[in-house]
Amino acid sequence: MSFSTARHAEAPGLQAGRCLIIGEVGLAHDGSLGCAHAFIDEVARAGADAVKFQTHIAAAESTAAEPFRVAFSPKDATRYDYWKRLEFTEAEWQGLANHARHHGLTFLSSPFSGEAVQMLTRVGMTMWKVGSGEVSNLPLLEAMIATGRPILLSSGMSDMAELDKAVDRVRRAEVPLAVLQCTTAYPCPPERIGLNMISVFRERYGCFVGLSDHSGTIYPGIAAAAIGADVLEVHVTMSRGMFGPDVPASVTMEELRILVDGVRFVERMHAHPVDKDAAARDVAPLRDIFTKSLVAQGPLAAGTVLTEAHLAMKKPGTGIPADRLSSVVGRVLRRPLEPDEQLRADDLE
Repeated sequence: MSFSTARHAEAPGLQAGRCLIIGEVGLAHDGSLGCAHAFIDEVARAGADAVKFQTHIAAAESTAAEPFRVAFSPKDATRYDYWKRLEFTEAEWQGLANHARHHGLTFLSSPFSGEAVQMLTRVGMTMWKVGSGEVSNLPLLEAMIATGRPILLSSGMSDMAELDKAVDRVRRAEVPLAVLQCTTAYPCPPERIGLNMISVFRERYGCFVGLSDHSGTIYPGIAAAAIGADVLEVHVTMSRGMFGPDVPASVTMEELRILVDGVRFVERMHAHPVDKDAAARDVAPLRDIFTKSLVAQGPLAAGTVLTEAHLAMKKPGTGIPADRLSSVVGRVLRRPLEPDEQLRADDLE
């Protein structure tokens, strides 16, 4: 399967040269609407571009037979019960979206059912984040594609053939696309981050690319920005002492602030390539301070035939440069020199 190498035109929230940084709250609010709003405040304060949640409608996506992957919740007997407890109403989702927009944040929430897509469309989603487990769910993907809004496709559970199929469907609809490298491990160790896949996706799909990071650190995000990631998603937590299965894979709000600053620093570096010759001209006045000249090692009489032992290299660099030593050895002094006195061109016969 072949894909165009031309990158998508810039789309709302996606643009070349500036990484979209998403603070992924997911379900860290544990069903508390107030806590969800507090997360929006903190993600905005940290300087991220977007805040993301997950929209689960238990009856539309699950059954009572769904087990926990890890039985972390003492309150919920099944995963279905957990999804049900964490549901918000459409009005509550609208309130969260409005709150995010008030802060200038892009509001995102991953849908896990067609009903969730419909509701979030009414709430006003500007782009869709497709969770790793939903990439093969073509009816759900089609529902998101039908809105014409950009698709952020996570790759944590897909092989290349499955990704190819999903990407092909998005591209045929001419919808802006970003493919995110993701490893479904919480937390993800450095050996499994897969930073190399960012360039693979860029070359293979010719679209925006990025990283959905579950390491619980800021390091993969900085590294991804350094190789030109267009999107960076990290799980966030108020504290490492909070309840929830994603806490070990999350960064704190303080760390998110550092990550944002680091990514923007990297972008400024990329945006200002250095011409080494021009840079050298800019610092030319400093050369006299930091470079060294040839000076007398000790008292030297006029008529001395200079050897390396007669000379030292010391600052400032206002005399004969140190790299001229070989051309000075064997020359005859015209005048006496005191210790540490600079040697000058007219001192030599």
